[in-house]
Amino acid sequence: MRKTALLAGATGLIGSQLLPLLLESERYSKVIVVGRKTLTMQHPKLTQVVTDLDKLEDKRLQLIADDVFCCLGTTMKQAGSKEAFHKVDLLYVVKLAALAAGNFASQFIVVSSLGANADSGVYYSKVKGEMEAAVRQLSFRAIHIFRPSLLLGEREQPRLGERIGAAVLGALKPLMRGPFQKFKPITAATVATAMLRAAEEDGGGVRVHLSNEIAEEESKRAKA
Repeated sequence: MRKTALLAGATGLIGSQLLPLLLESERYSKVIVVGRKTLTMQHPKLTQVVTDLDKLEDKRLQLIADDVFCCLGTTMKQAGSKEAFHKVDLLYVVKLAALAAGNFASQFIVVSSLGANADSGVYYSKVKGEMEAAVRQLSFRAIHIFRPSLLLGEREQPRLGERIGAAVLGALKPLMRGPFQKFKPITAATVATAMLRAAEEDGGGVRVHLSNEIAEEESKRAKA
């Protein structure tokens, strides 16, 4: 029997790349998107659940799925405060994961960040690390944590800092070898493709996907 996918963060950089892949995949007969906005996209497989994420529990019975993909995330600037950033990047992610585990989902595939570490002195990295630690405690057959470096792609709201960072890292790319490879920018499309492939493996346990490893694996597949 084909499965059901649940996607949160479908309007973001990675989520917007992942949604068409899920809809095209023969693995899924149904794709549920949960979020605050109604998407203009229509598809026979697509079901939209529009809700404030603070009230996610109210939609529990509409969010039953086999594979759950979480692409939720913001920046400190967009969030406006540390508290708001913490809410989106940790509390909402963990709330979704806990709800999915309670609905007996098999797999949770989540976007974190390069440098995620609950003990980090950098607030962004600390929050991402705490999110990962909380998700690891939940009862999924498989948990896939993706830690991309600087993401490349077209956002609805361009981020000047990311554009500058991409330009700088692009210029330094030839020097990024050995331990510095993990800092190479990576496209959102590459991460989205890797997330779907991870779900298709139907494995078990917890796996962390580092940015350079994601890029290398997808490059090998493209050449095969």
